[in-house]
Amino acid sequence: QIQLVESGGRLVQAGESLRLSCAVSGYTFSSLTMGWFRQVPGKNREFVAVITWNGGTTYYTDSVKGRFTISRDNAKNTVYLQMNSLKPEDTAVYVCAADRLTQLKPTESYYYTSEYDYWGQGTQVTVSS
Repeated sequence: QIQLVESGGRLVQAGESLRLSCAVSGYTFSSLTMGWFRQVPGKNREFVAVITWNGGTTYYTDSVKGRFTISRDNAKNTVYLQMNSLKPEDTAVYVCAADRLTQLKPTESYYYTSEYDYWGQGTQVTVSS
């Protein structure tokens, strides 16, 4: 049974950096495309970033381009989200997600939660001003 466990979220000041991790077990990690989403109360889950199963392609939502970097370590079955220059509007629960399809999709497909098969529980990131 696949499990996704996020960690690394905490309270930080605006401008600081944070690295989130998502450890995957129970599945062949190297065949999963991994995404990060975030959610605030009362709003839909928002796409943040995705990295394909082979690490060859990454996409980001516009608001985090140049500040966030998604990466993966297949030897550790872990995907990371390096977040720099954090802003108060980045405050959210960050959730990782896994897509079993080892096939490149149209970019916009990765923005939809329905494209992902498995989800973690999330980790809270709070950025104070």
